[in-house]
Amino acid sequence: MLRHLFVLPSNNAVGALRVPPEQGDNASTYLCGNSLGALPKRSAELVSEELSVWGSRAVEGHFSHPHGREWMNIADRVTPYLARLLGAHESEVACMGTLTANLHLMMNVFYKPSSTRYKILCEGRAFPSDQYAFASQALLHGFEPQDAIIELSPRPGEFVLREEDILQCIREQGTSIALVLFSGVQYYTGQWFPMQSITRAAKEQGCICGFDLAHAVGNVPLSLHDWGVDFAVWCSYKYLNSGPGGIAGLYMHDRWDDIVLPKLAGWWGHDPATRFQMPPTFSPIRGAQGFQQSNPSVLATVSLLGSLQVFEEAGLMGPIRAKSLELTGLLESKLRQSKWYVPTENVAELYPDANTRLLPEGERVPTVGKPGFTIITPSEPESRGAQLSLLFLPTGAGIMQKVFDELKSYGVVGDERKPDVIRLAPAPLYNTADDCERAAAVMETVFNSLYA
Repeated sequence: MLRHLFVLPSNNAVGALRVPPEQGDNASTYLCGNSLGALPKRSAELVSEELSVWGSRAVEGHFSHPHGREWMNIADRVTPYLARLLGAHESEVACMGTLTANLHLMMNVFYKPSSTRYKILCEGRAFPSDQYAFASQALLHGFEPQDAIIELSPRPGEFVLREEDILQCIREQGTSIALVLFSGVQYYTGQWFPMQSITRAAKEQGCICGFDLAHAVGNVPLSLHDWGVDFAVWCSYKYLNSGPGGIAGLYMHDRWDDIVLPKLAGWWGHDPATRFQMPPTFSPIRGAQGFQQSNPSVLATVSLLGSLQVFEEAGLMGPIRAKSLELTGLLESKLRQSKWYVPTENVAELYPDANTRLLPEGERVPTVGKPGFTIITPSEPESRGAQLSLLFLPTGAGIMQKVFDELKSYGVVGDERKPDVIRLAPAPLYNTADDCERAAAVMETVFNSLYA
């Protein structure tokens, strides 16, 4: 869509040894924006400007800035953009910290277990950092994680959760659940959870409802305020293209403004009108920004700002989502045409020993059968974002790694999830139909060379 505004790694840079030498400096087929987004040229320019200001003005840059971006207010520059992407009010959004630190901040406020309502409901195989946070919060409150955490897994022979199973669990166990906390988009399978219906069901049972939006923000349209989501956290280096380890953020619905106060206060969450007077008593900013603790990294914040300006130029999530549906649908269609493709519904029959529940590597048993792959991401557009997760069969046979290495040798960059999954994500801001068609064609070439 706006490919010319990004810097993409070249074939030479990614080690594409099978690409003709004359194409070595061409852009690679980069389908890994779900892990690390490409560099926006505007971000590079803004970071360079701030380095110059640092050198020329040093500490004065906090209050006097040649480009009008005084560092003391730098996070305020990105808040309006984030609010529009999240479907939130500006007061409900804070640009700050890192994802897991923000998750702990929100759980410190919203996870208030009692002797009868203490459980945390999440998806099975949540991102490990989230799993660690859930377990440590349960322990912090005196509960054993194996009792306090309910992990929902797909039905036997299936790869993703059914909406009716999630809602049924909330209905049946809601009186014991303190917190419903799902990903927006599941990092491994690419499933976009039905966030609105999960939130509604949680609220009906008196549960707090939050989301980890690491793989959702900038990927799928969100309406956090209107859906009634209590809180959310995210990182910004995936679809938001802020750079490795980029600054994160959190959201808190404004109905909590007069009820919830930060438990772990820091000076950047203090009222800006008196912050630099260094008063001894904490006076929090109203809303989400009261949770800020330390002053944010200016370089990380302007890097995010540069990308968010590209989102604005693209017209935000309406046109971006339309392009995403087109590209992801095209990639899926081309992959399904492969002679090596196995329809998901046939996996159990053709690979009867395959562990479709996707347990950790140590618990897997290698299966037998013809080499191939299936797509474990939902086919329904309303249940996925830009990501397609490919499961390589037979599981446990080492096929994924061979295919992954060969794809890279042709300049196709995806993301490996050991032992058997490759994730491919056509990011609509910079990927094209040609990228999707080439990735599928190279996949066919690789399988033919390895297994024909």
